[in-house]
Amino acid sequence: IEARGIEVPVVGSFNNPGKLSPSTLGTWAAILRALPAARLLLSTRNLGDPTACRRLRRRFRELGVEPERLLLRPGIPDMARHLASYGEIDIGLDPFPYNGTTTTLETLWMGVPVVALLGDRHAARVSAALLHRIGLSELVAADVDGYVATAVGLARDLDRLASLRAGLRARMQASPVMDAT
Repeated sequence: IEARGIEVPVVGSFNNPGKLSPSTLGTWAAILRALPAARLLLSTRNLGDPTACRRLRRRFRELGVEPERLLLRPGIPDMARHLASYGEIDIGLDPFPYNGTTTTLETLWMGVPVVALLGDRHAARVSAALLHRIGLSELVAADVDGYVATAVGLARDLDRLASLRAGLRARMQASPVMDAT
């Protein structure tokens, strides 16, 4: 896993489109407004549909984000290519209130730190539990403002981001998350 040279930060998510709640999109828009050069890469199965892409671009425009800053791609069915595409993201953004699970694990395994919001039920606490288990509790926010601040802070601290990315897979391998027994 190589950390990519970051000129313009790319935040992203490959989560199921059903998890992209209005509050998630509003929070991601706040991150983009705080990082004027950043881009958002989304790759989900429904983004092969031009209507879905137009709707998403329109929603972000309503939230104060230029639609050109969105990189929208259909999901990639080939697993090797899908996993390789995580190399285009600097910071993973976890949806809420329904977190990722497989997507969060894939993102972390591919060397991309994930920012998560601690929710009030199991489906809203999965990513937080995974991040705690690999020793990245500081990427778990207690509220939306903390989520935005965590993502923005990480995007602005390129040394920390590069360090996290470089050691993420080894951190996972040494954690209880990967303890099959």
